[in-house]
Amino acid sequence: MMGMDPRQMKKLMRQLGIRMEELEGVKEVVLRLEGKEIVLKEPAVTVMVVQGEKTYQIVPGSEEVREVLEIPEEDVQLVMEQTGADRETALKVLKETKGDIAEAILKLSGE
Repeated sequence: MMGMDPRQMKKLMRQLGIRMEELEGVKEVVLRLEGKEIVLKEPAVTVMVVQGEKTYQIVPGSEEVREVLEIPEEDVQLVMEQTGADRETALKVLKETKGDIAEAILKLSGE
């Protein structure tokens, strides 16, 4: 296959039932993992369709890893019940205290 003309390659792929297309205008792709996100900025994304199945190939321009703190709804409810705070405030303080329920309750109780 070395030295094969790109047009010949496309024709051969079509004959094999393989379609490829470049997705234009992709700004970022986010992979959400437990406890973190991987953000791929300005990626080149190619979609390959083989027998009706899609495969995405992603080549990032740059990569950024972000830590993500997920606060369980039960924790938010507990802080709300114990302090009388609204949901938004309880969630904000839980994030500030990195999910520490006791510290969030103390902070909202003014102690």
